Formats: sequence, C-alpha cells, structure tokens
Amino acid sequence: MKAKHAMAILSALCLWGCQQGNQDNDFFQPYTSTDLRLPSVPLIVNDPYFSIWSPFDKLTDGTTRHWTDREKPLTGLLRVDGVTYRFMGTDMTVYETVVPMASEEAWEGRMTRQKPSDGWEQPAYNDNTWEVKKAAFGSNDKKYVNTKWDELNSDMWVRRTISISAEDLKKDLIVKYSHDDAFEMYINGTKVIDTGDKWADDYLTMPLEGEQKELLHEGENMIAVHCHNKIGGAYIDFGFFKNTTPANDKILVAEQKSVDVLATNTYYTFGCGPVDLDVVFTAPMLIDDLDLLSMPINYISTQVRSTDGKAHSVQLYLSSSTRMAVDNENQPTVSKYIVSDGISAVRTGTIDQPILNKTGDGICIDWGYFYLPAVNGDVTIGSLRETRDAFVENGKFADNLNGKDENGLRAYKVSEQPDLAYLHDYGTVEKSQSFAMMGYDEVQDIEYMYHRYKAYWAHEGEVTITQAFREMKMRYTEIMSRCRQLDKRIYEDGMAVGGKQYAEILSGSYRHVIAAHKLFQDEDGNLLFFSKENNSNGCVNTVDLTYPEAPLFLVYNPELEKAMMTSILEYSYSGRWTKPFAAHDLGTYPKADGQVYGGDMPLEEAGNMLALAATLCKLDGNTSYVDKYWDVLTTWADYLSENGQDPENQLCTDDFAGHWPHNCNLSLKAIFGVAGYGLMAQMKGDAETGDKYLARAKEMAQKWEEMALEGDHYRLAFDKENTWSQKYNMIWDKLWGTHILSDQVFENEIQYYLTVQNKYGLPLDCRRDYTKSDWIMWTAGMSPDQETFEKFVGPVYTYINETKSRVPISDWSDTKTANMVGFKARSVIGGYWMRVLTDKLSRQNQ
Repeated sequence: MKAKHAMAILSALCLWGCQQGNQDNDFFQPYTSTDLRLPSVPLIVNDPYFSIWSPFDKLTDGTTRHWTDREKPLTGLLRVDGVTYRFMGTDMTVYETVVPMASEEAWEGRMTRQKPSDGWEQPAYNDNTWEVKKAAFGSNDKKYVNTKWDELNSDMWVRRTISISAEDLKKDLIVKYSHDDAFEMYINGTKVIDTGDKWADDYLTMPLEGEQKELLHEGENMIAVHCHNKIGGAYIDFGFFKNTTPANDKILVAEQKSVDVLATNTYYTFGCGPVDLDVVFTAPMLIDDLDLLSMPINYISTQVRSTDGKAHSVQLYLSSSTRMAVDNENQPTVSKYIVSDGISAVRTGTIDQPILNKTGDGICIDWGYFYLPAVNGDVTIGSLRETRDAFVENGKFADNLNGKDENGLRAYKVSEQPDLAYLHDYGTVEKSQSFAMMGYDEVQDIEYMYHRYKAYWAHEGEVTITQAFREMKMRYTEIMSRCRQLDKRIYEDGMAVGGKQYAEILSGSYRHVIAAHKLFQDEDGNLLFFSKENNSNGCVNTVDLTYPEAPLFLVYNPELEKAMMTSILEYSYSGRWTKPFAAHDLGTYPKADGQVYGGDMPLEEAGNMLALAATLCKLDGNTSYVDKYWDVLTTWADYLSENGQDPENQLCTDDFAGHWPHNCNLSLKAIFGVAGYGLMAQMKGDAETGDKYLARAKEMAQKWEEMALEGDHYRLAFDKENTWSQKYNMIWDKLWGTHILSDQVFENEIQYYLTVQNKYGLPLDCRRDYTKSDWIMWTAGMSPDQETFEKFVGPVYTYINETKSRVPISDWSDTKTANMVGFKARSVIGGYWMRVLTDKLSRQNQ
C-alpha cells in the first residue's frame, strides 16, 4: 500500500483506540490459573532475535535472558512509601575480563588433532610437539575463528597458559565458554566442566566457587580442554572473568505470589509491603492478524493494589541494558533519546550496525535498535547511579541527567554501558493501573534470494517503529482483549480433547513456537514465514521444522503453513534447486539464499512437502495453492514411489541419530507422500492419476505391513529384529481417513508404546532413552480415545514440569532423567497441537 494510505489507516486506528482506551479494564487476572512450571518463562518475545525469557522459578532469581542463555537484563522495581522492592531481575551482572575470549583477542594456545598420551591435562605435561595456534578454533560458520577445524567425528585438544593476579583471586570469578560439540575443561589438571553429549552452545557461564576456585593460584595456570565434533559445525573458545557488579543493599526483594502462563500473556503477582503488584507480559502475536503477529512490540501491564485499605505513594521503575542490542557485550554502543510521530523514546544499538552481516545459530542480533518509549511515563539514559539509585532515594531520576541529549551517549567498553530507564508515578493510590511497552526495530530483518526485506508489520518501510508504538498505545484495550480471547481459545481447545495438562502445555508453548519465525512479504507479493532452526544449526526455513510444527498452523491459520512452504516450492519451480526431491533449507538465518545443509534428506523432505500440501488442499477444498507447482509435486511423488518402499541409507529428520537404512518410519513418510499426491490429483478432477497413486500407496503399505511386522508391533528397520520405533508418520492415514494401513497397525503400535514408556516420556526408538516430545504428541494423536491420549501426555507434562534444564522447552530430552539432550526454543513443538488437528479433521471428514 502507499504511504499516504498506510498513514490514513494508522490515524483511524489511533482515533478508535483513543475512544476505547479510557475504559478501566481488568487484564490482570488470567483466563484460568495454571500449575505447569515452565523451565523458562516467556516475557518479551517476537522473533528469534527479540526473545527474552526468565529461566527461574521466581522472576527475581536471576537476570532475564535470550533463549541462547545470554544475559539480556531487564530490571523491575516498585517503590512504596519510600521503600523499594525488586520484582524482576537481579543487578545486571558486570564482568571485567581477566583472560580474554577470541571476541576480544585472538589468544594463543597449543593444540593437537592427534589423541595425546595420558596426563595431557596436567600442568607438567610436555606439549612441545603441539602446534601453537590462535583462537577461536572451529568451522567457517562460527565467529572469531582463526584456526580452522571442521571435520566430522573429529577431536581437538588445546592447552592454554593463563595468568591470574592475587587481586583477581579476591573477586568472584567465572568461566565463559563456547563449544561445539562435546566439551571438557581442566584447571591445573582437575576437570571442572564436562558437557557430555550436549550439542553446541555459546557464551555459557560457570561460577568458580569453593574447591573449583581454589584450583587457581596466583601466577601462571594451565587450562586444558578437549572437544569432540560429532556432526555439523565445530568450535572451541573460553575465557575467565571477574564480577564487578555494584551492590545496592537498600532494595528489598518482592515476594512472588503467583505466576501463570497462557498463550499470549504471562501473569505475575508480587507482594511489596502493603501493596500487591500485578505484572502482565503480553506478546500480542495473534495468529489471525499478520500485522500483530509480526509486530516487534510487547506490552508490560502493571497494577498496584493496597492490601491494608490505605492509600500509598507508589512509583514503578523499569530498565534495560544495552546488551539488548549486541551479540557480544564488548561491542561499542550508542544510546539516544528520540522524538518522532508523537512518541518519545530512548533507544540503543551498536555503533557499527552490521545489518544482516552475521549468520549462525547461537548468536544475538547486533544491528537495529531496542526501544523503550515514554508511554504513560518518563524515560532516560544514564548509569545505574543516575537512574536506579536516584529512583531508590527519591522516586525519580537524577536532576542532572543528560539522558535526553539527542546526540546520544556512546560507550566503548562494558564498564561504560548505560541503562535505559522508564519511570511511572502512580501517585498516592489504593489501586491504579498502567502499561509500558518495549520494542525492537531490526531495520532490515531478513535476506531472501539476495533481496533484503523488512518484517511484514513495516509494509515495506511505510510504517515506522514510532508509528507502530503510537498505534499499539492507542489500541491497547482492544488488543489486550483479543489476546485474552486467544488465550481462552488455545486453552479450551486443549482442554476439550486432552484435559488440563494438555491445555497447559499448549498454553505454555504458543509464544515459544511463533517467536521462532520471521514473517515478511517478498517482491512478488508472496507471504513468507521463515523459521530459524534454533540451537540446532541455525538453518532458515528448514522443511523438517515446517513439517513437525505444522499442526498449530493447520488448526488456526493454514495461510502461515503455506507461507513456510511457498519458498521451497518456488526454489524447485524456479530451477534454482534441480534435484528430484525437496530442499532441506534455504540457508542460515537470517540469509535465505539457498540450501547450506551438507547432506540431503530426499525421502524425508519430499514426503514432508507432499503430505503437508495434501492437507492444505483438503482444508481449502481445492488445489489452487499447488496448481502452479504440479510438475514439481509430480517429480517428488515419483521419486517417493520409486525409492520409498525400502529406503536406502538416507538421513531423516531425526538426523542426530545418524543414517539408518531400511527405516520403517521413513518408508511410511514415502507411502503417505504418494497417497497425498493421489488425493490432490483426485481433487483436481484427474481421477485416473489419483486412483493410480492411491493404489500405489496401498500396494506399498501392504508390503510395509508384511516387512515390518515384529509380533505385537512393528520394527525400527525392516532388517532389524527385536526393534521398535515411533511411527508418527502414519498419522496422515487418520487425518485423511484414507485407510491405507489396516486398523491393526494403529492398535498394535499404540498398545505397544504404552509398555515401553519411561517416567518422562516415550523414547524415540529402542536405541536410546532420549525422545522428541513433538513426535510423542504426533504419535499420541493416533490414540483411540482421550484416556489413552492422556497416558502419553502425562509423562511429557511431568518432563516439562520437572526438568532441570532451564531453557525454553527442549524438544530433545532424556526420558529417564528429564535432562535436555540438545535443542531448545525450536518451533517444532507446534506439533503439540496434533490432537487438536486430528479432532478438527475428523469432524471435517464426517
């Protein structure tokens, strides 16, 4: 749309919002209370970069964090009658470097690729034959790499001599380390870190306390590390830091009384002396409103309530660190006060602004700007003493602040970084409500086939971030009401088909799924909705994420599922991708210029795309979405028909388990890809072709049943006796009502699965105790009744509720220990909605 048209719409919305916004609405009670303790609680979320969580039981137990576990500190204080209570965060942790990581200095160490003799970790070990190389060590897709290492199933050993002063030893010390994959560290010969089989992670921190700290001594110390690269990228980097965080003993900790998480809202209640404080974090990502779904702005609503019947003087303080806008805390930043479109705000970003320059998995954005607007309050920029300490003393900012200098405040090192602060004065009240907002403008959000795009909400740059803040301010009441309605719908849909535990799992997962995507529109007008493969390999728009996460979108907005698939179809249709099966991905986030994954998944991706396309056509009641790509789909279906009966040594979506020839579940994917093509052909009016492919699918299915049978269940691989695996790919037979497989297959498999479950879920297969919780929900979706379904849901609920892996739900976990094995914050848990989808389609098929 044209700019003038866009502004007219905004103005009309703002006027309507003003008329609505003066009403006193109560948005501070959740639609229903929840009992599920999420391992990490969503606070401010929008996309893979603007994503802030609290991985603690209490909001005051630690700093808020990005899903990568990088600190992105938000602070919340409430001052009541001159007494200040902290309700969010802890003091922003300030670390000074003792021993640098590669982001600060290309440090040197001795390394070897050959397995060393025993004692390699000891200080006295003779490492003269090892090579002297510069850090970091790793593959080309990693940051700050100076020594290349990228071979699969390989190892590296590194020894580094560091110097520690007596003064440093008096401080609280931490180790920061990045690794890919399995990593172990020794300090002067004693092991202090062992990640086991855990996959890659960046900038992890471990405090050195007690006996571990005593391993260090004044002068030279030997740090020895070993890393094993199993698959994908490789990486080693580490450093030591001292905590120099200033303390403030005048701030009391608020008493957290409750926390409830629903689809779009997180509700907290705190006791602050004679006042209770209600805080609601709202990400208005409404699945049927593309502007709001993509809008990088969240609300923080607050309400104070006197508990003693008296009026009290109350002020609210919120602050953010400049770390919101950096990938590495040592990056120089510029923070400034701006006024635009009737909105005053403070913002921060890096000085360099390397827009879309960086790709990868465990990274944070270092371009664009974080905004804290003066909505219902005042804002400023300053040091902790100028902002927080002044608030504690006087309930206001310091008089001599220069935070509104429009030239901005530049900071070149960690100790200089200011806070962005917000203050709201409720006055002397018994009860009062208000709201604040936070947002992030990425300037340019994603690259697709070498064109750069802004997110959908910006309408090709015609809507600015300050215009968006103004609109969101004026529409607050309407948007909050709609969010509450979606919370109710998500919960009730889960409750109706799966009970309370299922409803709570869905409610706690919605923002997690949506925030792993970027929505935009390309130059041809195609709506595109790209996932990032968080904590896996960072790929963008991976087909084997689009497949498992599909149920959420097929239930509530199939156009978003199409928006994930269109680019893959176009990739083949355009001739850029020429293989007879679908691509795995389109690049590494945020650059979607072509597949980067090193190995193809031919049956996997072709089957995924055909099954999803058939389901979309059934929901639409026609084939108009796929007609343009019919030749592409035909090529894929023929590939499945020719190669899918007894798969060769191919990768499937569970690639972490390695290649597995004769995979029965992968064969099922091929069978239902062929069947899906047949269904679409029938819908096109080509009965002859449709009947041909459906007959082929039934022929393959009959052979499958004969080849896979293992007594009372079916095998993991056709040639492997005494094995079993989840056959989640046969769910399409239920969803479509095609009866490709006999009913006995479903009965046998479901009953057998119930005999091999562990406390924290159904293992993926007989090889290991680990599982994928998204696939459990797909498998459970085939249950004959709700009672059986809940037998699968219960252990998943227990896992989420009890896991000690405090990350946004890990979909890959151990069913005996509840520990994360790998993966976090991934969109695949959209698969949790499979039971809701089966209910929707079963009613449609009647």
